[in-house]
Amino acid sequence: MKIAVTGKGGVGKTTLSSSLAMAFSEAGSRVLVVDADPDANLAQSLGIAQEDIDRIRPIAEMGELVEERTGAKPGAVGSMFKLNPKVDDIPDGFSYNHKGIKLLVMGRSKAGGAGCYCPENVLLKSLVRHIILRRGEVVVLDMEAGIEHLTRGTSGAVDALIVVVEPGGRSVQTARQVNRLAGELGIKKVFVVGNKIRGDEDRAYIKANLKDMELLGFLSYSPDVIEADLKGQEVYENCPGLAAEVRDIKARLESLSGGEATQ
Repeated sequence: MKIAVTGKGGVGKTTLSSSLAMAFSEAGSRVLVVDADPDANLAQSLGIAQEDIDRIRPIAEMGELVEERTGAKPGAVGSMFKLNPKVDDIPDGFSYNHKGIKLLVMGRSKAGGAGCYCPENVLLKSLVRHIILRRGEVVVLDMEAGIEHLTRGTSGAVDALIVVVEPGGRSVQTARQVNRLAGELGIKKVFVVGNKIRGDEDRAYIKANLKDMELLGFLSYSPDVIEADLKGQEVYENCPGLAAEVRDIKARLESLSGGEATQ
């Protein structure tokens, strides 16, 4: 199963991504979780110690790897480089193993923005394409806001695009935009998870404003989640209420996506 998690900034994409990864791993699946958000904090949400986080190098910042695979130095906009670099060994060779889950931090190109045609960007796009199309385990991608990484050549292989929303107009509007863009890219299974839910009124608001999107479930507003974040602790392990809700979301996701994940 290949799952991409997106939504407006600050809605809880990373909390859901890390918790889904833990839930699938707990159930016996092999899991690769990818931090594709430039504001990378997935490692902290997984409970990885800060001293280890400091040693994790994003792929985009590995200048020697970028040059080896593309044939051009990082930031070499307009130069000649390979458009289809070798990336199949990167997930295993450059990921961080945490409790049986492989974490891969992508980083971002520093040249010309996310859409630049530079060696780093080509390597990252090729890596995302390989992960989505070729990897055999459960893959959870914690995306940046929007779904720009999912080009027409890769989107059809995503089993689920999950949009995380919180009760509020801006978050709902982002979900609608993502749903429209997903349709244009050929992504058929787009789901919603409501986060920071304080009660029935919040649930009703999301249901009423996103009637045309399939709802996977809700994550309750919880001081435990805030406390875990402040202490740099693993959210899933330290927030039993959230963990139970995530297991329910996982079960519904598997049901709506056509079966259980590959073990």
